[in-house]
Amino acid sequence: MRREHRIKTGALVPLLALGLALPGCSASTTTGTTSSTTPPSIPASTPASTPASTPTTAASNWFPLQPGTEFVYNGTVIDAEGSHTHRNIFTVTDLVKPIDGQLAVVAWDQDFQDGVLAEAELALFVQDANGDVRTVAEYPEEYENGKFSGAPSVWVSGLANAQAGILVPGNPKVGTPQFTQGRAPKVNFYDVGRVFRSGAQLCTPAGCYDQVTVIQEWNPLAPEDGKQFKYYAPNVGVVRISADGGGSREDMTLTRVRTLGADAMAVARKAALRLDGRGSELNTVWAKTTPAYRR
Repeated sequence: MRREHRIKTGALVPLLALGLALPGCSASTTTGTTSSTTPPSIPASTPASTPASTPTTAASNWFPLQPGTEFVYNGTVIDAEGSHTHRNIFTVTDLVKPIDGQLAVVAWDQDFQDGVLAEAELALFVQDANGDVRTVAEYPEEYENGKFSGAPSVWVSGLANAQAGILVPGNPKVGTPQFTQGRAPKVNFYDVGRVFRSGAQLCTPAGCYDQVTVIQEWNPLAPEDGKQFKYYAPNVGVVRISADGGGSREDMTLTRVRTLGADAMAVARKAALRLDGRGSELNTVWAKTTPAYRR
């Protein structure tokens, strides 16, 4: 899920960039803890081509990707057409998909603008030996007035010269070199990031967090798009997204985190599998991948 697809952001300089806690944060903030490093296994048939490596689960401190977790973000975007409400629902499914020799966790991401679905996406992640969470593939479908309009920005690491990149380092430290977040020449995708701040405090409607790490992201080929800031809370993940510069001015905050029950999980799984299958039908790059399956 590339930067402009995840959640578009605008020219709101984040308070954390100024070294300030947001209003309402107290000294005793909470971050939660990871209950386990590996969720219970679910019996399933494994394709013969599946690599031996295991997918990311809750091992990353900064982006746990625990299957069954749903994150809801809300915000407002102001662009040339005016002000719009924006809502993002990011669901970690219990599906995996072999990508570039690794098993990737499949996330189902939905973007709504003014209450209407604007994009539905599969975002795939793995964790490397350093604990870095990497984005390895994206299948984003775009919609106009709620109707499918195309999927022009698909990329898969290892295919069509696309390369995976680091979404968030396993041990983020201010002052370390910038890192590539992904590159796919065929769809003009190129993002880089750097650790902008660490040890900050932040409150959102979902709760208050301390020891927050801020990752700054941008596209070196399109400086006019501005820069994006993602705020990662330990054992939680992204809790806020804001930006500096660019044509759209938006700020998104985490408003709810929940663990899905069996019925809701089945709905998410079905939706993700439907997207995966449609991607293979509509896109020649995605068609070269092995279908996602339940772990």
